[in-house]
Amino acid sequence: MKSLLLLLPLLLLTACDGALWNSPYPADDAGKSILYTAFTERPKHLDPAQAYSENEYEFLAHIYSPPLQYHYLKRPYQLVPLAGSDMPRVSYYDAHHKQLPLTARDARIAYSVYEIRIKPYMRYQPHPALVPGNLYLKERDLEGIHGLKDFAAQGTRTVTAEDYVYQIKRLVHPQLHTPIAGVMMEYIVGLKEYAAALQAASKAQPDAYLDLNAYPLPGVEVVNATTYRITVKGKYPQFAYWLAMPFFAPMPEEAVRFYAQPGMKERNLTLDWWPIGSGPYYLSENDPNKRMVLTKNPYYDSERFPSEGEEGDEAAGLLQDAGKKLPLIEQVVFSLEKETIPYWNKFLQGYYDASGISSDSFDQAVQISVGGEANVSDAMQQQGIKLSTSVATSTMYTGFNWLDPVVGGDTPRATKLRRAIAIAVDFEEFISIFANGRGIAAQSPIPPGIFGYRAGCEGINHYVYDCVNGEAQRKPIEAAKKLLAQAGYPDGVDAQTGRPLVLHFDTTATGVGNKSRLDWIRKQFDKIGVQLDVRSTDWNRFQDKIRRGDTQMFFMGWNADYPDPENFYFLLHGPQGKVKFSGENASNYSSPEFDRLFERVKNMENGPERQAIIDRMQEILRRDSPWLWGYHPKNYVLQHGWLHNIKPNIMANNKLKYWRVDAAHREQKRHEWNKPVYWPLLLGAGLLVLFGWLMWRALKKREQ
Repeated sequence: MKSLLLLLPLLLLTACDGALWNSPYPADDAGKSILYTAFTERPKHLDPAQAYSENEYEFLAHIYSPPLQYHYLKRPYQLVPLAGSDMPRVSYYDAHHKQLPLTARDARIAYSVYEIRIKPYMRYQPHPALVPGNLYLKERDLEGIHGLKDFAAQGTRTVTAEDYVYQIKRLVHPQLHTPIAGVMMEYIVGLKEYAAALQAASKAQPDAYLDLNAYPLPGVEVVNATTYRITVKGKYPQFAYWLAMPFFAPMPEEAVRFYAQPGMKERNLTLDWWPIGSGPYYLSENDPNKRMVLTKNPYYDSERFPSEGEEGDEAAGLLQDAGKKLPLIEQVVFSLEKETIPYWNKFLQGYYDASGISSDSFDQAVQISVGGEANVSDAMQQQGIKLSTSVATSTMYTGFNWLDPVVGGDTPRATKLRRAIAIAVDFEEFISIFANGRGIAAQSPIPPGIFGYRAGCEGINHYVYDCVNGEAQRKPIEAAKKLLAQAGYPDGVDAQTGRPLVLHFDTTATGVGNKSRLDWIRKQFDKIGVQLDVRSTDWNRFQDKIRRGDTQMFFMGWNADYPDPENFYFLLHGPQGKVKFSGENASNYSSPEFDRLFERVKNMENGPERQAIIDRMQEILRRDSPWLWGYHPKNYVLQHGWLHNIKPNIMANNKLKYWRVDAAHREQKRHEWNKPVYWPLLLGAGLLVLFGWLMWRALKKREQ
């Protein structure tokens, strides 16, 4: 007992060392150029041919290097070279493969040829697939192998144009499920026939390795080691946007053969688990139950921080690192966080460098001025925390099923009913209550930042809003009731049958947490006397109902694949109808005039002529009202003062390579914010000493 009492002060001195007691990271990481962030669920696919979700692109966009990317600083969003040495050179040809001038009419253009030249000497990340001899492993060679770091050697090689061509061929591999395969087969010459040839070969020898290079693909050809060409049907300017996605990043055939060897899949040695790319980072650690780590590709030397942006960027300090080699951060650590409260608390302690804002934490983090401007709260300002906001290139909408006899079709009765509902459902109120003001009410499918969007009074949906002092003001509820009566439903009663009007609303919002939102939606319809039957279900059943057209109204959202109005308008294109054509037009909306204008506008270059057609299309959609236009979400992101070069960029998924961390500043603030409180420990130690002394006395007395 005496010995223990003598050791106790020593233990206390050790505990009171300067190290952070509650740090979730190894002490060796202190002061290093590491970005700390989080993920909520493991990405399902890390194979660039199959991945298409936001949580997957958060990793893939930094691992792979497609030919193009979005300029980090410039707005509107602008494509610039990434792996490409310059922008693709486009040439046009007629049906007889005779070259046409660039000013040729769209109707004459049968083919567009994209010639892509890549930067020389780009190299892949270290990977065992690129070590000679590793393509002939036997299962016994894999004993003790659980990840790429378990292999004795790692290799690399130069990226070639052939690697880009090989990846395009993988888009229609019969054993892969590529989400854009259908679209690409419609455009890339010969890809549909190439897919059929691969299907036949796979059926003939289902267990054999499928050599993609053994089958010709006329629409994609290698010119030389750094140049390749893609031929697409007609004129399709939006094809350049696809070239900024990982679908078109290079893939070394050695990696596919490496992972195809026996025993690999059983050990999770696949492209979906261990990708291989030529981008700024590689996946060095993949533990989906704990953390995932991106580490700087030691061979990446093909990119510099941009030296120009838009007005105000230099004053904001966004050009301080101009010309520096990317990436600026050595490592990115993603920790698993399933709950928002632990994430938020760790951010406040300085253990995460940036954070979103949940509804529970909004009032603590943000204060709204009288003019409606958002800024961080006083408590956040004292910690040096900054706020970045941006309107997402997304639309959250409520669709009417055009095939439904009550709410669908272009009859005056159905049209007036839809307009009445559009006025009654107050999305400004919804944004205020359920999104903490993080969003703007939509006037059409097109969000801000997309060509064709008009701000101010000229961009207002005049069927639902009036322009008051230059701003949109929702029409009074009396206007909605008047339209409802004109539609034959005075006070929500069908004048023909005398029965109350009951509409059905399908949604995936289930559970207690969504009850208040669903109650709010019902109250919006109550304002005009219409009864709303809410049918909540799971996502799979909801999808089945949409496919069958077994809905009246439904809630959905759309995130832009690329910043072009065509990517939103095709959701309302008649030939894309969900029920009849299995397309993405979930409302099954059909308007011959809109469809005709869509065919004209979809492949046009941006300019006054395209804007004029878009204005006409906007008027048609507002008149017909196939959607309640809903709202465009607004992203709020907080970052600590030691994190630099932050500028919201909705389209760029590879923004981490531009960020910079002041590790010394972070370490100082962590120590300042996480000083241990010693008195409870000292009090406990004192009580322990007292208890020990009393026990010692009692034992001594008993012995005597």
